[in-house]
Amino acid sequence: MSTERLLIIDDDRDLCDLLKAYLSHEGYRVDACHSAEQALELVGDGSGWDLLVLDIQMPGASGLELLQQLRPRVQTPVIMLTGRGDEIDRILGLEMGADDYLGKPCNPRELLARVRAVLRRSALKEQPAEKSLFPEQPVEAFGIRLDPGSREVLVGSEAVELTSAEFNVLAYLMNSAGTVMSKEQLTELVLHRKLTAYDRALDVHVSRVRQKLAALLEQELIKTVRGQGYQFLKGKA
Repeated sequence: MSTERLLIIDDDRDLCDLLKAYLSHEGYRVDACHSAEQALELVGDGSGWDLLVLDIQMPGASGLELLQQLRPRVQTPVIMLTGRGDEIDRILGLEMGADDYLGKPCNPRELLARVRAVLRRSALKEQPAEKSLFPEQPVEAFGIRLDPGSREVLVGSEAVELTSAEFNVLAYLMNSAGTVMSKEQLTELVLHRKLTAYDRALDVHVSRVRQKLAALLEQELIKTVRGQGYQFLKGKA
């Protein structure tokens, strides 16, 4: 009997029931939820689950948005369920840190094979982890309070609306205040891919964070270090 715990995240309740019954029969402990919002509450820091089966297309927050929010702090293996023609979604999901994908409608037997393969790879990779650069506790500086648990940023009592990528950029920079983080490093941490020539995606995210903070603060806190990367100023909370 397997002891691995699986979580299926899909708004198709009939499919969840089918996959849950099949995988449970194979010895896994399986639960299901039906939205990204429910999944965020259940997953927490990821320690309770051995693998997530995640539908990309869901009402409300999509599976890709959920994956982007989970990945900085949760390393639980993820298998995506995607529409047959959604090649871009598959590519984005893999770049964001998914471990495998399977087209829908999916064959439960094929999913079982992929679950076993991903869990085997995960077991082989397990080793003492390096200290994460992503904050585990709230970080405060210059009147800014960033809470990685609720994924909220406050300047004084004013909430700052950030996208998932913008939040992650600010979280990494604030948690490494005083240290220059290279564009290569930030691109891999935030966008889960290698920096390529003429790639301006990270610069755009940093620029938007600056603009949103500038609307509430007079001081420029994110410094561009030419030829190196970005640095959040080191200072008092």
